Amino acid sequence: MAKTNPGRFFEDYTVGQEIRHAVPRTVSGGERALYHALYPARHALYSSDEFARSCGLVSAPLDDLAAFHVVFGKTVPDISLNAVANLGYAEGRWLRPVYVGDTLRSVSQVIGVKQNSNGKTGVVWVRTRGLNQRDEVVIEYVRWVMVRKRDPGAPAPETVLPDLDRAISADRLVIPEGLNFSNYDFDLAGEPHRWDDYAIGEQIDHVDGVTIEEAEHMLATRLWQNTAKVHFDTSTSRDGTRLIYGGHVISMARALSFNGLANAQMIVGLNGGAHANPCRSGTTIRAWSEVLDKADTPAPGVGAIRLRLVATSGGAPFCLKGEDGKYRPEVLLDLDYWALMPQ
Repeated sequence: MAKTNPGRFFEDYTVGQEIRHAVPRTVSGGERALYHALYPARHALYSSDEFARSCGLVSAPLDDLAAFHVVFGKTVPDISLNAVANLGYAEGRWLRPVYVGDTLRSVSQVIGVKQNSNGKTGVVWVRTRGLNQRDEVVIEYVRWVMVRKRDPGAPAPETVLPDLDRAISADRLVIPEGLNFSNYDFDLAGEPHRWDDYAIGEQIDHVDGVTIEEAEHMLATRLWQNTAKVHFDTSTSRDGTRLIYGGHVISMARALSFNGLANAQMIVGLNGGAHANPCRSGTTIRAWSEVLDKADTPAPGVGAIRLRLVATSGGAPFCLKGEDGKYRPEVLLDLDYWALMPQ
């Protein structure tokens, strides 16, 4: 009997199937330090225990995207080990802050399947929940991924397409207990811009760029225990290069957005996202944002802002799609998310 695991292929998924992922991970201050070493992450709420306490939290949580990566990484051996590409996200919510010492595990449910016309691959939709040691859900999201078939001749399963919300309504966002921006220190945060200073439709060029290095990407992918072959094994790609983990691009773009959105402190909702084009080592990532919506929240001094974050490999900012309606070739990421900001 074989002891090794080749991973799941498209025909191994059925709608309704629940998958409990190995291995639980206890997070430490090391995760924060490595995250801040890998990306130019500078949001004050995640950098300083004292700043976080002044905003009503017990200490600085783990960066929202670092927590996402830990939860995501648990799912890779079961969901995307044999993936061609991770295609998109929807209905993501951060439900509780993750603190040093918390132990995270992941559970996914298959909610949709559709074989591609080539008969060699199919798309699988899963809803993943990240839970802490108290079995509290800290993060939930839907993602869909293109997975290879083990046997191209195997019959196609019945197509089931999930009905997903185009966006999370502001009243469904969960504000961390105790969060209070009434005494927010704008000097320490790095910028004076409040929620009130941003207008719907406003576009922000984040100016800075960072070149993706092979070593940093490999360290990050190992840190999140992401075992997808396309990120590690060059023999699996036609051009002999590794595909940069999409989450690495997300975190880099989010960190770059500090310049212009330093006070967009906490990500609490993920409305949608697409990895529009592949990213390879040596690519210089730049980013721009657009304000899509704004909403009040019941928390003192806290407003919610909906942002489109776009990462590119060059070209003029604010150019997303061509005349054919397809993403321009330099667009790497199109992410739609909600963040919390002082009013």
